[in-house]
Amino acid sequence: MNLILQGPTLQRTDVDAVADGARPTVVEQISERAFRLRGATRHDSVAKLCEARRIDYAWIEEGSRFADLKLLAMDMDSTLITIECIDELGAYAGKKAEIAAITEAAMRGEIADYKESLRQRVALLAGQPESILEDLYTKKLRLTPGAELLVTACKKHSVRLLLVSGGFTHITERLKARLGLDYTLSNALETKGGRLTGNLLGDIVDAQGKADKFVSLREELKAEKKQTVAIGDGANDLKMMAEAGLSVAFHAKPVVRAQASCALTYSGLDGVLNIFE
Repeated sequence: MNLILQGPTLQRTDVDAVADGARPTVVEQISERAFRLRGATRHDSVAKLCEARRIDYAWIEEGSRFADLKLLAMDMDSTLITIECIDELGAYAGKKAEIAAITEAAMRGEIADYKESLRQRVALLAGQPESILEDLYTKKLRLTPGAELLVTACKKHSVRLLLVSGGFTHITERLKARLGLDYTLSNALETKGGRLTGNLLGDIVDAQGKADKFVSLREELKAEKKQTVAIGDGANDLKMMAEAGLSVAFHAKPVVRAQASCALTYSGLDGVLNIFE
């Protein structure tokens, strides 16, 4: 196996400490803050050392190449972008704390009915001017560090990009056009007379909806499971992540880190590139 070590504070001394337990055949430096330990052996000390030293680590089969991928899917809120859109929209209504508490519980997997939790949060936006969506996009939305590098690599190697979100079409479609994404799936907010009604239009995108879209595209692209990647941070990403050859918990909740192939807790989205050869 290859063991990938990376992180913004990673030092060669950290790599040497991990290598003592993993006993790789070769240590390769990928970048200033990323190393590949070829032929490493799984050892309990690796997880403990990496957690203590704030290092992201990933075990991956040797010969796994990014260029061989066909589909990469990622969540939007707190993954592709740094904010939770529904929480920030709540700020315009003076209800950010109330909405954020529901969002946090949903992402931790503590709310069984995600659709109902989203309806509750959207209802609190009723009466707000539609213009808050544009204001959110232009003034508050920021791409996660490394996002553009990951997107550029996908385009270079003809890896199709899917953006899935329990968030809203106004944002996902703007990002699709801005970044040149191939596919999106998200929820539509109802508006009347230039104001949000507090309702959603059509089917609500939840965990199963994300997974179904991912599987549909995987089949359409005739991709093997090992040729796919899914990246997410919350419990509603887990079903989609389970359908991918490699699942990456990105700055994620504990329930997601526990079930993913690997986690990026300290690195940016471009850390996904370091995992592969």
